[in-house]
Amino acid sequence: MADSWVNSWVNSWVDSAERIGSDLHLELTGPGGRRAALIRALREAVRSGRLAPGTRLPPYRSLAADLGMARNTVADAYAELVAEGWLTARQGSGTRVAERAEPLRPAARVPKKSPPRARGPRHDLMQGTPDTSAFPRAAWLASYRRALQQAPNEVFGPGDPAGRVELREALTEYLARARGVRTEPGRIVICSGFAHALRLLFGGGVLRGPLAVEAYGLGFHREVLAAAGVRTVPLPLDEHGARVDRLGRERSVLLTPAHQFPTGGPLHPARRAAVVDWARARDGLVLEDDYDGEFRYDRKPVGAVQGLDPERVIHIGSVSKSLSPAVRLGWMVLPERYVDAVRATKGEREAWSSVLDQLCLADFLTSGSYDRHVRRMRQRYRGRRDRLVTALAEHAPHIEVTGVAAGLHAVLRLPPGTESSAVKAAAWQGIALDGLAAFRHPETDMPAVDGLVVGYATPSEHAYGPALEALCGALPPP
Repeated sequence: MADSWVNSWVNSWVDSAERIGSDLHLELTGPGGRRAALIRALREAVRSGRLAPGTRLPPYRSLAADLGMARNTVADAYAELVAEGWLTARQGSGTRVAERAEPLRPAARVPKKSPPRARGPRHDLMQGTPDTSAFPRAAWLASYRRALQQAPNEVFGPGDPAGRVELREALTEYLARARGVRTEPGRIVICSGFAHALRLLFGGGVLRGPLAVEAYGLGFHREVLAAAGVRTVPLPLDEHGARVDRLGRERSVLLTPAHQFPTGGPLHPARRAAVVDWARARDGLVLEDDYDGEFRYDRKPVGAVQGLDPERVIHIGSVSKSLSPAVRLGWMVLPERYVDAVRATKGEREAWSSVLDQLCLADFLTSGSYDRHVRRMRQRYRGRRDRLVTALAEHAPHIEVTGVAAGLHAVLRLPPGTESSAVKAAAWQGIALDGLAAFRHPETDMPAVDGLVVGYATPSEHAYGPALEALCGALPPP
Protein backbone atom coordinates (compact mmCIF):
# COMPACT_ATOMS: atom_id res chain seq x y z
CA MET A 1 0.00 0.00 0.00
CA ALA A 2 1.36 3.39 -0.94
CA ASP A 3 2.13 6.17 1.54
CA SER A 4 -0.59 8.80 2.07
CA TRP A 5 0.15 12.53 2.43
CA VAL A 6 3.90 12.22 2.50
CA ASN A 7 5.56 15.50 3.52
CA SER A 8 8.66 16.30 1.54
CA TRP A 9 10.43 19.08 3.41
CA VAL A 10 13.65 20.07 1.71
CA ASN A 11 15.27 22.52 4.08
CA SER A 12 18.03 23.50 1.71
CA TRP A 13 20.30 22.17 -0.92
CA VAL A 14 22.90 23.54 -3.28
CA ASP A 15 22.27 23.42 -7.00
CA SER A 16 24.40 25.49 -9.34
CA ALA A 17 25.65 27.47 -6.33
CA GLU A 18 22.06 28.47 -5.43
CA ARG A 19 20.38 27.54 -2.14
CA ILE A 20 16.78 26.42 -2.54
CA GLY A 21 14.08 25.60 0.03
CA SER A 22 10.89 23.68 -0.80
CA ASP A 23 7.94 22.09 0.97
CA LEU A 24 5.90 19.58 -1.06
CA HIS A 25 2.78 17.83 0.19
CA LEU A 26 2.19 14.79 -2.03
CA GLU A 27 -0.55 12.21 -1.76
CA LEU A 28 1.02 8.98 -2.95
CA THR A 29 -1.96 6.66 -3.38
CA GLY A 30 -3.58 4.39 -5.93
CA PRO A 31 -2.51 1.47 -8.07
CA GLY A 32 0.63 0.99 -10.09
CA GLY A 33 3.42 1.27 -7.58
CA ARG A 34 5.28 4.25 -6.13
CA ARG A 35 6.56 5.62 -9.45
CA ALA A 36 3.03 5.85 -10.82
CA ALA A 37 1.76 7.31 -7.53
CA LEU A 38 4.46 10.00 -7.60
CA ILE A 39 3.62 10.92 -11.20
CA ARG A 40 -0.09 11.21 -10.35
CA ALA A 41 0.65 13.31 -7.25
CA LEU A 42 2.92 15.76 -9.10
CA ARG A 43 0.56 15.99 -12.06
CA GLU A 44 -2.39 16.72 -9.75
CA ALA A 45 -0.38 19.34 -7.85
CA VAL A 46 0.32 21.16 -11.13
CA ARG A 47 -3.22 20.70 -12.49
CA SER A 48 -4.84 22.08 -9.33
CA GLY A 49 -2.52 25.08 -9.21
CA ARG A 50 -0.75 24.13 -5.98
CA LEU A 51 2.49 24.10 -8.00
CA ALA A 52 2.37 27.28 -10.07
CA PRO A 53 4.06 27.62 -13.49
CA GLY A 54 7.75 28.38 -13.06
CA THR A 55 8.00 26.75 -9.62
CA ARG A 56 11.38 25.06 -9.18
CA LEU A 57 11.18 21.48 -7.90
CA PRO A 58 13.70 19.80 -5.62
CA PRO A 59 16.54 17.91 -7.27
CA TYR A 60 15.48 14.30 -7.74
CA ARG A 61 18.18 13.13 -5.34
CA SER A 62 16.80 15.29 -2.54
CA LEU A 63 13.19 14.34 -3.22
CA ALA A 64 14.12 10.65 -3.38
CA ALA A 65 15.85 10.88 0.00
CA ASP A 66 12.85 12.60 1.59
CA LEU A 67 10.32 10.14 0.15
CA GLY A 68 12.45 7.08 0.81
CA MET A 69 12.46 6.17 -2.88
CA ALA A 70 15.18 5.06 -5.23
CA ARG A 71 16.76 7.96 -7.12
CA ASN A 72 16.00 6.30 -10.46
CA THR A 73 12.30 6.13 -9.54
CA VAL A 74 12.07 9.89 -8.99
CA ALA A 75 14.27 10.63 -12.01
CA ASP A 76 12.01 8.50 -14.21
CA ALA A 77 8.90 10.27 -12.84
CA TYR A 78 10.44 13.66 -13.61
CA ALA A 79 11.40 12.49 -17.11
CA GLU A 80 7.89 11.25 -17.91
CA LEU A 81 6.28 14.51 -16.72
CA VAL A 82 8.78 16.46 -18.84
CA ALA A 83 7.81 14.35 -21.83
CA GLU A 84 4.12 15.00 -21.12
CA GLY A 85 4.75 18.74 -20.94
CA TRP A 86 3.95 19.19 -17.25
CA LEU A 87 7.59 19.95 -16.34
CA THR A 88 10.63 21.41 -18.04
CA ALA A 89 14.27 20.50 -17.43
CA ARG A 90 17.13 22.73 -18.48
CA GLN A 91 20.82 22.53 -17.68
CA GLY A 92 21.64 25.01 -14.92
CA SER A 93 18.00 25.82 -14.26
CA GLY A 94 16.82 22.57 -12.70
CA THR A 95 13.38 21.04 -13.05
CA ARG A 96 10.47 23.48 -13.08
CA VAL A 97 6.73 23.47 -13.64
CA ALA A 98 6.12 24.27 -17.30
CA GLU A 99 4.81 27.75 -18.03
CA ARG A 100 2.10 26.33 -20.27
CA ALA A 101 0.90 23.87 -17.63
CA GLU A 102 -2.25 25.76 -16.69
CA PRO A 103 -4.14 24.65 -13.59
CA LEU A 104 -7.58 23.16 -13.97
CA ARG A 105 -10.13 25.91 -13.75
CA PRO A 106 -13.53 25.36 -12.12
CA ALA A 107 -16.64 25.58 -14.26
CA ALA A 108 -17.64 29.13 -14.93
CA ARG A 109 -20.31 30.43 -12.65
CA VAL A 110 -22.53 33.40 -13.05
CA PRO A 111 -21.30 35.84 -10.41
CA LYS A 112 -23.81 36.99 -7.90
CA LYS A 113 -24.64 40.63 -8.06
CA SER A 114 -22.71 42.36 -5.30
CA PRO A 115 -24.27 45.24 -3.41
CA PRO A 116 -22.79 48.60 -4.34
CA ARG A 117 -19.76 49.44 -2.24
CA ALA A 118 -20.04 52.55 -0.15
CA ARG A 119 -17.65 55.27 -1.24
CA GLY A 120 -15.21 56.39 1.38
CA PRO A 121 -14.79 60.05 2.28
CA ARG A 122 -12.77 62.15 -0.13
CA HIS A 123 -11.48 64.44 2.60
CA ASP A 124 -10.31 63.12 5.98
CA LEU A 125 -10.54 65.73 8.72
CA MET A 126 -10.97 63.31 11.59
CA GLN A 127 -9.25 64.23 14.82
CA GLY A 128 -6.67 62.08 16.56
CA THR A 129 -4.34 61.18 13.70
CA PRO A 130 -1.14 62.89 12.56
CA ASP A 131 -0.16 63.29 8.93
CA THR A 132 0.85 59.70 8.22
CA SER A 133 2.65 60.71 5.02
CA ALA A 134 5.13 62.66 7.19
CA PHE A 135 6.35 59.65 9.17
CA PRO A 136 10.18 59.98 9.40
CA ARG A 137 10.94 56.73 7.61
CA ALA A 138 14.63 57.32 6.94
CA ALA A 139 15.42 58.45 10.48
CA TRP A 140 13.32 55.66 11.99
CA LEU A 141 15.09 53.08 9.83
CA ALA A 142 18.48 54.46 10.85
CA SER A 143 17.53 54.15 14.52
CA TYR A 144 16.24 50.63 13.97
CA ARG A 145 19.50 49.59 12.35
CA ARG A 146 21.58 51.08 15.14
CA ALA A 147 19.34 49.48 17.75
CA LEU A 148 19.67 46.05 16.15
CA GLN A 149 23.43 46.34 15.72
CA GLN A 150 23.98 47.38 19.32
CA ALA A 151 21.38 45.11 20.95
CA PRO A 152 22.77 42.54 23.40
CA ASN A 153 21.76 38.93 22.83
CA GLU A 154 19.39 38.89 25.80
CA VAL A 155 17.17 41.40 23.96
CA PHE A 156 15.89 38.52 21.83
CA GLY A 157 14.66 36.60 24.86
CA PRO A 158 11.62 37.22 27.09
CA GLY A 159 11.15 40.92 27.81
CA ASP A 160 10.85 42.79 31.08
CA PRO A 161 7.18 43.78 31.61
CA ALA A 162 8.31 47.23 32.72
CA GLY A 163 9.91 47.74 29.30
CA ARG A 164 13.49 47.98 28.12
CA VAL A 165 15.66 50.00 30.43
CA GLU A 166 17.18 51.82 27.45
CA LEU A 167 13.78 53.29 26.58
CA ARG A 168 12.89 54.07 30.20
CA GLU A 169 16.17 55.93 30.63
CA ALA A 170 15.64 57.86 27.40
CA LEU A 171 12.09 58.77 28.45
CA THR A 172 13.29 59.92 31.87
CA GLU A 173 15.59 62.45 30.24
CA TYR A 174 13.16 63.53 27.53
CA LEU A 175 10.08 63.93 29.76
CA ALA A 176 12.06 65.93 32.31
CA ARG A 177 13.45 68.23 29.64
CA ALA A 178 10.38 68.65 27.42
CA ARG A 179 7.42 68.13 29.76
CA GLY A 180 8.71 68.93 33.25
CA VAL A 181 8.11 65.39 34.52
CA ARG A 182 10.01 64.30 37.63
CA THR A 183 10.77 60.60 37.59
CA GLU A 184 13.39 57.88 37.24
CA PRO A 185 13.56 54.78 35.02
CA GLY A 186 12.30 52.50 37.78
CA ARG A 187 8.97 54.38 37.92
CA ILE A 188 8.20 54.10 34.21
CA VAL A 189 6.24 51.17 32.76
CA ILE A 190 5.99 50.85 29.00
CA CYS A 191 2.58 50.10 27.49
CA SER A 192 1.08 50.08 24.01
CA GLY A 193 -0.91 53.29 24.34
CA PHE A 194 -3.35 55.19 26.55
CA ALA A 195 -6.19 52.66 26.28
CA HIS A 196 -3.78 49.89 27.27
CA ALA A 197 -2.72 51.95 30.26
CA LEU A 198 -6.36 52.27 31.35
CA ARG A 199 -6.87 48.53 31.00
CA LEU A 200 -3.80 47.81 33.11
CA LEU A 201 -4.73 50.32 35.81
CA PHE A 202 -8.45 49.59 36.12
CA GLY A 203 -8.99 46.26 34.38
CA GLY A 204 -6.14 44.81 36.40
CA GLY A 205 -7.54 46.05 39.70
CA VAL A 206 -4.68 48.42 40.49
CA LEU A 207 -7.18 51.30 40.71
CA ARG A 208 -10.92 51.33 41.34
CA GLY A 209 -13.76 53.69 40.56
CA PRO A 210 -15.60 55.91 40.69
CA LEU A 211 -13.45 58.04 38.39
CA ALA A 212 -14.12 61.70 37.62
CA VAL A 213 -13.69 62.62 33.95
CA GLU A 214 -14.12 65.74 31.86
CA ALA A 215 -17.65 66.26 30.51
CA TYR A 216 -16.26 66.18 26.97
CA GLY A 217 -13.77 63.45 26.16
CA LEU A 218 -13.07 60.41 24.04
CA GLY A 219 -15.98 57.98 24.16
CA PHE A 220 -13.69 55.03 23.50
CA HIS A 221 -11.93 55.67 26.81
CA ARG A 222 -15.26 55.67 28.64
CA GLU A 223 -16.05 52.35 26.98
CA VAL A 224 -12.74 50.87 28.16
CA LEU A 225 -13.50 52.03 31.70
CA ALA A 226 -17.08 50.75 31.57
CA ALA A 227 -15.80 47.34 30.45
CA ALA A 228 -13.64 47.30 33.59
CA GLY A 229 -16.69 48.07 35.74
CA VAL A 230 -15.63 51.66 36.46
CA ARG A 231 -18.30 54.33 36.87
CA THR A 232 -17.30 57.69 35.45
CA VAL A 233 -18.54 60.98 36.90
CA PRO A 234 -18.47 63.97 34.48
CA LEU A 235 -16.92 67.30 35.49
CA PRO A 236 -18.25 70.44 33.75
CA LEU A 237 -15.91 72.53 31.61
CA ASP A 238 -15.53 76.26 31.15
CA GLU A 239 -12.97 78.59 29.59
CA HIS A 240 -10.43 77.60 32.27
CA GLY A 241 -10.79 73.86 31.78
CA ALA A 242 -12.32 71.24 34.04
CA ARG A 243 -14.25 72.43 37.11
CA VAL A 244 -12.12 70.55 39.61
CA ASP A 245 -13.96 72.35 42.41
CA ARG A 246 -16.83 69.96 41.64
CA LEU A 247 -14.76 66.94 42.65
CA GLY A 248 -16.35 64.98 45.48
CA ARG A 249 -15.84 61.47 46.79
CA GLU A 250 -14.29 60.03 43.64
CA ARG A 251 -11.13 58.00 44.09
CA SER A 252 -9.33 59.58 41.13
CA VAL A 253 -9.77 62.03 38.26
CA LEU A 254 -8.76 61.77 34.59
CA LEU A 255 -7.75 65.06 32.96
CA THR A 256 -6.19 66.38 29.73
CA PRO A 257 -4.59 69.43 31.39
CA ALA A 258 -2.14 70.51 28.67
CA HIS A 259 -4.82 70.69 25.98
CA GLN A 260 -8.37 69.73 26.91
CA PHE A 261 -9.75 67.16 24.54
CA PRO A 262 -11.62 68.05 22.43
CA THR A 263 -12.61 71.62 23.34
CA GLY A 264 -9.02 72.93 23.59
CA GLY A 265 -7.22 75.13 26.08
CA PRO A 266 -5.00 74.29 29.08
CA LEU A 267 -6.17 73.76 32.63
CA HIS A 268 -5.82 77.04 34.53
CA PRO A 269 -2.78 77.15 36.86
CA ALA A 270 -4.99 77.67 39.92
CA ARG A 271 -6.98 74.57 39.03
CA ARG A 272 -3.82 72.55 38.45
CA ALA A 273 -2.77 73.36 42.01
CA ALA A 274 -6.30 72.76 43.30
CA VAL A 275 -6.59 69.26 41.83
CA VAL A 276 -3.28 68.26 43.39
CA ASP A 277 -4.47 69.62 46.74
CA TRP A 278 -7.66 67.57 46.35
CA ALA A 279 -5.63 64.41 45.68
CA ARG A 280 -3.51 65.00 48.78
CA ALA A 281 -6.51 65.71 51.01
CA ARG A 282 -8.56 62.74 49.71
CA ASP A 283 -5.65 60.31 49.29
CA GLY A 284 -6.75 60.39 45.67
CA LEU A 285 -4.98 60.28 42.36
CA VAL A 286 -4.78 62.38 39.20
CA LEU A 287 -4.45 60.59 35.84
CA GLU A 288 -2.83 62.96 33.34
CA ASP A 289 -3.46 62.20 29.68
CA ASP A 290 -0.65 64.08 27.92
CA TYR A 291 -1.76 63.15 24.42
CA ASP A 292 -0.34 66.03 22.34
CA GLY A 293 1.64 68.18 24.76
CA GLU A 294 4.51 68.68 22.30
CA PHE A 295 2.43 70.69 19.83
CA ARG A 296 1.87 74.30 20.91
CA TYR A 297 1.91 77.38 18.71
CA ASP A 298 0.84 80.65 20.33
CA ARG A 299 1.73 80.06 23.93
CA LYS A 300 4.56 78.96 26.16
CA PRO A 301 4.89 75.24 26.88
CA VAL A 302 2.56 73.97 29.59
CA GLY A 303 4.43 71.56 31.84
CA ALA A 304 2.99 68.34 33.17
CA VAL A 305 0.84 68.38 36.30
CA GLN A 306 2.92 65.42 37.44
CA GLY A 307 5.77 67.80 38.22
CA LEU A 308 3.68 69.32 41.05
CA ASP A 309 3.46 66.02 42.95
CA PRO A 310 4.93 62.82 41.45
CA GLU A 311 3.30 60.73 44.19
CA ARG A 312 -0.23 61.92 43.41
CA VAL A 313 -0.18 61.97 39.59
CA ILE A 314 0.11 59.20 37.00
CA HIS A 315 1.47 60.75 33.82
CA ILE A 316 0.48 58.84 30.66
CA GLY A 317 1.79 59.54 27.17
CA SER A 318 2.43 57.88 23.83
CA VAL A 319 3.79 58.53 20.34
CA SER A 320 0.44 58.04 18.56
CA LYS A 321 0.08 61.78 17.86
CA SER A 322 3.74 62.78 17.58
CA LEU A 323 4.86 59.86 15.36
CA SER A 324 2.11 57.46 14.36
CA PRO A 325 -0.62 55.32 15.95
CA ALA A 326 1.01 52.40 14.14
CA VAL A 327 3.94 52.62 16.58
CA ARG A 328 2.21 50.98 19.51
CA LEU A 329 4.30 52.49 22.28
CA GLY A 330 3.27 54.51 25.31
CA TRP A 331 4.33 54.94 28.91
CA MET A 332 3.08 55.40 32.43
CA VAL A 333 5.07 57.46 34.92
CA LEU A 334 3.89 56.03 38.22
CA PRO A 335 3.99 56.97 41.88
CA GLU A 336 6.31 54.55 43.64
CA ARG A 337 3.50 52.74 45.45
CA TYR A 338 1.89 51.60 42.18
CA VAL A 339 4.93 50.34 40.29
CA ASP A 340 4.94 46.76 41.58
CA ALA A 341 1.19 46.37 41.18
CA VAL A 342 1.24 47.56 37.56
CA ARG A 343 4.19 45.32 36.73
CA ALA A 344 2.39 42.35 38.30
CA THR A 345 -0.78 43.13 36.32
CA LYS A 346 1.14 43.36 33.09
CA GLY A 347 2.62 39.90 33.62
CA GLU A 348 5.97 38.23 34.02
CA ARG A 349 7.02 38.89 30.43
CA GLU A 350 6.54 41.69 27.92
CA ALA A 351 3.54 40.60 25.89
CA TRP A 352 2.34 43.87 24.41
CA SER A 353 5.07 46.17 23.09
CA SER A 354 7.75 44.97 20.71
CA VAL A 355 11.13 45.04 22.43
CA LEU A 356 12.83 45.90 19.14
CA ASP A 357 10.48 48.86 18.65
CA GLN A 358 11.30 49.98 22.19
CA LEU A 359 15.01 49.94 21.40
CA CYS A 360 14.36 51.83 18.18
CA LEU A 361 12.38 54.54 19.99
CA ALA A 362 15.11 54.78 22.63
CA ASP A 363 17.67 55.49 19.91
CA PHE A 364 15.24 57.85 18.17
CA LEU A 365 15.01 59.87 21.38
CA THR A 366 18.67 59.87 22.37
CA SER A 367 19.92 60.65 18.86
CA GLY A 368 17.81 63.81 18.71
CA SER A 369 15.70 62.51 15.82
CA TYR A 370 12.51 62.73 17.86
CA ASP A 371 13.11 66.38 18.75
CA ARG A 372 13.86 67.23 15.14
CA HIS A 373 10.72 65.47 13.96
CA VAL A 374 8.53 67.22 16.53
CA ARG A 375 9.96 70.64 15.63
CA ARG A 376 9.38 69.98 11.93
CA MET A 377 5.83 68.80 12.47
CA ARG A 378 5.08 71.63 14.88
CA GLN A 379 5.95 74.07 12.09
CA ARG A 380 3.88 72.14 9.54
CA TYR A 381 0.82 71.85 11.78
CA ARG A 382 1.01 75.51 12.72
CA GLY A 383 0.91 76.34 9.01
CA ARG A 384 -2.12 74.08 8.62
CA ARG A 385 -3.82 75.76 11.58
CA ASP A 386 -3.15 79.21 10.09
CA ARG A 387 -4.58 78.17 6.73
CA LEU A 388 -7.74 76.91 8.44
CA VAL A 389 -8.20 80.14 10.38
CA THR A 390 -7.58 82.24 7.27
CA ALA A 391 -10.01 80.21 5.15
CA LEU A 392 -12.75 80.51 7.75
CA ALA A 393 -12.19 84.24 8.17
CA GLU A 394 -12.60 84.66 4.42
CA HIS A 395 -15.46 82.26 3.67
CA ALA A 396 -17.26 81.80 7.02
CA PRO A 397 -16.44 84.75 9.31
CA HIS A 398 -19.50 84.00 11.44
CA ILE A 399 -17.90 80.71 12.62
CA GLU A 400 -15.82 80.97 15.81
CA VAL A 401 -12.65 78.85 15.93
CA THR A 402 -11.38 77.72 19.34
CA GLY A 403 -8.69 75.46 20.76
CA VAL A 404 -6.13 76.45 18.14
CA ALA A 405 -3.26 77.55 20.37
CA ALA A 406 -2.02 73.95 20.52
CA GLY A 407 -2.72 70.44 19.36
CA LEU A 408 -3.74 68.81 16.10
CA HIS A 409 -7.39 69.84 15.86
CA ALA A 410 -9.67 72.85 16.15
CA VAL A 411 -13.28 73.29 17.26
CA LEU A 412 -15.63 75.26 15.04
CA ARG A 413 -18.42 76.68 17.19
CA LEU A 414 -21.76 76.60 15.37
CA PRO A 415 -25.09 78.36 15.92
CA PRO A 416 -27.33 76.39 18.32
CA GLY A 417 -29.21 73.56 16.67
CA THR A 418 -27.05 73.38 13.54
CA GLU A 419 -24.48 70.71 14.43
CA SER A 420 -26.40 67.70 13.14
CA SER A 421 -27.18 69.32 9.80
CA ALA A 422 -23.56 70.52 9.47
CA VAL A 423 -22.20 67.00 10.03
CA LYS A 424 -24.60 65.68 7.38
CA ALA A 425 -23.63 68.46 4.97
CA ALA A 426 -19.95 67.63 5.49
CA ALA A 427 -20.63 63.96 4.78
CA TRP A 428 -22.48 64.99 1.60
CA GLN A 429 -19.36 66.89 0.56
CA GLY A 430 -17.28 63.76 1.19
CA ILE A 431 -15.74 65.07 4.42
CA ALA A 432 -15.06 62.84 7.41
CA LEU A 433 -15.16 64.74 10.71
CA ASP A 434 -16.83 64.63 14.12
CA GLY A 435 -19.40 66.80 15.80
CA LEU A 436 -18.87 67.89 19.40
CA ALA A 437 -21.88 65.87 20.52
CA ALA A 438 -19.95 62.65 19.84
CA PHE A 439 -17.63 63.46 22.77
CA ARG A 440 -20.21 64.60 25.34
CA HIS A 441 -20.57 62.45 28.46
CA PRO A 442 -24.11 61.03 28.49
CA GLU A 443 -24.61 61.86 32.18
CA THR A 444 -23.33 65.43 32.24
CA ASP A 445 -25.62 68.31 33.17
CA MET A 446 -23.38 70.72 31.30
CA PRO A 447 -25.29 72.59 28.55
CA ALA A 448 -24.64 71.15 25.10
CA VAL A 449 -22.52 73.17 22.68
CA ASP A 450 -22.84 72.81 18.91
CA GLY A 451 -19.60 72.48 17.02
CA LEU A 452 -17.38 70.55 14.62
CA VAL A 453 -14.05 68.97 15.57
CA VAL A 454 -11.67 69.45 12.65
CA GLY A 455 -8.44 67.44 12.55
CA TYR A 456 -6.21 69.65 10.47
CA ALA A 457 -3.19 67.38 10.93
CA THR A 458 -4.75 64.33 9.31
CA PRO A 459 -4.66 65.02 5.53
CA SER A 460 -1.47 64.84 3.55
CA GLU A 461 -0.04 68.16 2.41
CA HIS A 462 -1.43 67.95 -1.13
CA ALA A 463 -4.90 66.95 0.11
CA TYR A 464 -5.28 69.70 2.71
CA GLY A 465 -6.24 72.54 0.35
CA PRO A 466 -9.17 70.67 -1.29
CA ALA A 467 -10.31 69.52 2.17
CA LEU A 468 -10.45 73.12 3.42
CA GLU A 469 -12.39 74.21 0.36
CA ALA A 470 -14.93 71.43 0.84
CA LEU A 471 -15.23 72.22 4.55
CA CYS A 472 -16.04 75.88 3.93
CA GLY A 473 -18.73 74.82 1.49
CA ALA A 474 -20.37 72.57 4.08
CA LEU A 475 -20.67 75.12 6.89
CA PRO A 476 -24.06 76.61 7.77
CA PRO A 477 -24.76 80.16 6.55
CA PRO A 478 -24.91 83.08 9.02
